[in-house]
Amino acid sequence: MSSTDPLVIFTPSGKRGRFPRGTPILTAARQLGVDLDSVCGGRGICSKCQVTPMFGEFPKHGVIVTPDALSPWNAVEQRYKDKRGMKEGRRLGCQARVQGDVVIDVPPESQVHRQVVRKEATARVITMDPATHLHFVEVAEPDMHEPSGDLERLAAALRDQWGIETVTAPPSILRRLQPVLRKGGWQVTVALNRDHHDHAARITEIWPGYADHRIYGLAIDLGSTTIAAHLTDLRNGEVKVAAGVMNPQIRFGEDLMSRVSYAMMNPGGAAEMTAAVRDALDELARSIARQAGIAPELILEAVIVCNPVMHHLLLGIDPVELGQAPFALATSDSVTLGARDLDLAAMNENARIYLLPCIAGHVGADAAAVALAEEPHNSDDLVLIVDVGTNAELQLGRRGRVLACSSPTGPAFEGAQISSGQRAAPGAIERIEIDPVTKEPRFRVIGCDLWSDEDGFAEAVATTGITGICGSGIIEAVAEMRIAGIIDASGLIGSAEQTGTPRCVAEGRTHAYVIHDATATGGPRIAVSQGDIRAIQLAKSALYAGARLLMDEMGVDRVDRVVLAGAFGAHISTRHALVLGMIPDCPLDKVTSAGNAAGTGARIALCNIGARAGIERVVREITKVETAIEPRFQEHFVAANAIPHATDPFPELAKIVTLPDVSFNTGGRGDGDPGRRRRRRSRG
Repeated sequence: MSSTDPLVIFTPSGKRGRFPRGTPILTAARQLGVDLDSVCGGRGICSKCQVTPMFGEFPKHGVIVTPDALSPWNAVEQRYKDKRGMKEGRRLGCQARVQGDVVIDVPPESQVHRQVVRKEATARVITMDPATHLHFVEVAEPDMHEPSGDLERLAAALRDQWGIETVTAPPSILRRLQPVLRKGGWQVTVALNRDHHDHAARITEIWPGYADHRIYGLAIDLGSTTIAAHLTDLRNGEVKVAAGVMNPQIRFGEDLMSRVSYAMMNPGGAAEMTAAVRDALDELARSIARQAGIAPELILEAVIVCNPVMHHLLLGIDPVELGQAPFALATSDSVTLGARDLDLAAMNENARIYLLPCIAGHVGADAAAVALAEEPHNSDDLVLIVDVGTNAELQLGRRGRVLACSSPTGPAFEGAQISSGQRAAPGAIERIEIDPVTKEPRFRVIGCDLWSDEDGFAEAVATTGITGICGSGIIEAVAEMRIAGIIDASGLIGSAEQTGTPRCVAEGRTHAYVIHDATATGGPRIAVSQGDIRAIQLAKSALYAGARLLMDEMGVDRVDRVVLAGAFGAHISTRHALVLGMIPDCPLDKVTSAGNAAGTGARIALCNIGARAGIERVVREITKVETAIEPRFQEHFVAANAIPHATDPFPELAKIVTLPDVSFNTGGRGDGDPGRRRRRRSRG
């Protein structure tokens, strides 16, 4: 391969490499270790290697992909499409050959290791008062002497028998109203959806006679990387099915600003991303109904929480204004609309969709949902809530005052842009410990409860293999390398001589630490490179700088407790987060995980109509801090590059771990003063 060969970039893994023209995409994927399935060995029979090539401008990747970036559609692909069908825009990875720079998306169904979407429902006591209820009524029969419409007599019955003053019905209900009333002998069961502002009720479904149906709602956390949905029984709040998928917009850019750029630089790009996410939501709803064994018509409501860019793209609003100061939202209020307005066909056609309000241009409805779940505005002590994702959202507050900001952490915490990184899937290293004396690692992979040095580990992972390292794994790896003295406070990896372990190998002018090497048997070599350390430093510095900015605004140097929210927060080791300096110093027992707090907030809003009005009031009182235009953010960011920090003391961390005082920045001599760097930063 030469530097003039075309560049092939795979999403969602982010893996890339240059390949000679004529190389099949499947071959490129295999050489890069991309998770692309194939059973027939590339003969165009099994079709498991389907991919979606992306065309247009990709500023983040530094490429422009032209329509002739791949070889033309061929007879093998046409034969397969004629016989079994293939989604529009798909190609067979074994048939499509590289002709120019190209971005290739590997859809979930083509991945060998299916995505593990770690956004489970958290048990929570919720007072049940959903917006949608069933009501059985007896309706007066028509009377020639007192002419009135069937809807008006149904509304009168609801007023008399249930005290419901205002009732409306969409055209689809009006079309069915008369036959249903007569079939039920003038007795019907109606599903009514109440508006939490004026309490007007809208008929969303109607059945003849008494219908003791279970009715359901979806609580959806629409993240920039993953989409999680919980099918919830609207009678008792029980989660019947929880499921998730990757957000297909990843192929347009892993972080939010990449997607905004894609919309700005590609005519029709915003509409393309809107269609992609709506299709994913619809398919997810259909899949959940199938898993639960219920008719889609029984899903009568959904609550959606998401960040501002996802919010605008879901609603079909061009997010261009969110890409530049002053980061203006089209609307920051809550939004209520119909399922068909979002092209959601896999639920009742009259289902109502509620989107929580956004807090600011980069602090969205997902942050509002976290506030609803964690209630910082009702806290007696000062709490920092960190919802870690591709874009971190932070809230700092106690009773009387809450501040919020967002911080661009990027996808490194989720295993993306890491040399051996991958999304959380079976075979990915998720836990790691490094012996501080021998510098030898032991690890666990997703899908296996054994550690790598325990009996039976090799047999247990024979099916999945050891494929890479995910977000929680890379966090622990970097923190463990710092504890073991493999990296110094500046993040520099030492040589084998400096660290005392042959696992530190030279890579050009820097070093890497090898965790697992199976190249002798054709497997992968999983290592942490200097570039990986830098990626994690950038991500954690952005996170810490955001927190410090809020603390400055609040006029404090310490917080009483820290809550880690999000799928990532549920799986990260709090001890390792402190070692890295991802979060401000805090007693370890005061650092807790709230699981998927945004999803919990969505479920609360789904199950309790009063919570909607409540969070709308709270959001209006939250003070927004804009990191993008705050000069102190950069100062905090630079200081936070050190591990754990260049200047801020970490007395609580010092109580639980002693970090080696080493320095590997020796100007190439290999024998520098290990204490010099630390002493220069001392506050002494």
